[in-house]
Amino acid sequence: MTILWFDSYEPGDAGRLGGKNASLGEMTAAEMPVPPGFAITTEAYAAHIGGEVEARLAVLFEGLDPKDGAAVAKAAEGARAAVLDAAIDPTLEEAITEAYVTMGKRAGHHSLPVAVRSSATAEDLPDASFAGQQDTYLWIRGAENVVQHVRRCWASLFAYRAVAYRLERGFGQSVAMSVGVQEMVIPTASGVAFTLNPINGDRSQVAIDASWGFGEAVVSGQVTPDHYLVDKVMMEIVARTVSKKHMEFCLDGDRLIENEVEHTRALAPSLDDDQIKAVATLAKKAEKLRGSPQDVEWAATADRGVVLLQSRPETVWSRKPRKQITKGPFNLMGGVVSTLLKPLEQADENDE
Repeated sequence: MTILWFDSYEPGDAGRLGGKNASLGEMTAAEMPVPPGFAITTEAYAAHIGGEVEARLAVLFEGLDPKDGAAVAKAAEGARAAVLDAAIDPTLEEAITEAYVTMGKRAGHHSLPVAVRSSATAEDLPDASFAGQQDTYLWIRGAENVVQHVRRCWASLFAYRAVAYRLERGFGQSVAMSVGVQEMVIPTASGVAFTLNPINGDRSQVAIDASWGFGEAVVSGQVTPDHYLVDKVMMEIVARTVSKKHMEFCLDGDRLIENEVEHTRALAPSLDDDQIKAVATLAKKAEKLRGSPQDVEWAATADRGVVLLQSRPETVWSRKPRKQITKGPFNLMGGVVSTLLKPLEQADENDE
């Protein structure tokens, strides 16, 4: 079975879905507000790169020196080309098409916009951060486009950064790829939440970053979001910083575009207090469900409330002994992406 619906997820499916899709299946099974979708399992990827593609990959990576950046880049480029050149099995194409059409019927939309998301088997691990190394494609419509973007997700497993990181961490090229196809939502605001304070590791707080529109503005660092800290026990907002959010990603027909935010709205809070507490509550539930501090992506919508888009283990403070974690003042020192996102990835790569 190469298609697995999130609402049919069972714990034994995790190894076939990669970190992201297993998380979405687990949260869906727990009846958390996750947009519906399905996963193309790792068996489909394994079949796609078998035979001739596998032989090409073996030649490209044989004897590769991880310290030779030029050689790694050449091997990565050749591997991507090999994956993209190979035709998708007609039976798999039919299965993806059927699942996409079924998803559209359930939503009452004949050409449903979806996100096509990479979900590698070695990502979102407690001791390694592969976040952002493989591709996600937003607002994809039509079965043919979905199929083509599944192949692009497979190929993104061989992006230079991903290949180099796996070689550095000793994973080699044995990682497999599942792909998620998930119904898109139109957010009024979105962002990330950590179920600890990423500045000092305080696990009694939820730290939230929020900005207008789709979350790519926050994740990519193109905007300085609003910042909130919520006490986990009392569910009180203990600190807030409203930033000038000069741009947002929004819809223009069928395209996501960058839009300049008018001055008054740029200075207004992107979330009200009820929404802030709703984000914190869902983040706490994700942490309880998954048994460790979480890094959560979320979206606030006009019709569905706050929904969860992803939840992965937090990989910096969670690896430190509790005695190293001390409380401190709420001080994000300016732009949140430079303090909440990038230092986490950098610290994970260097903290050995």
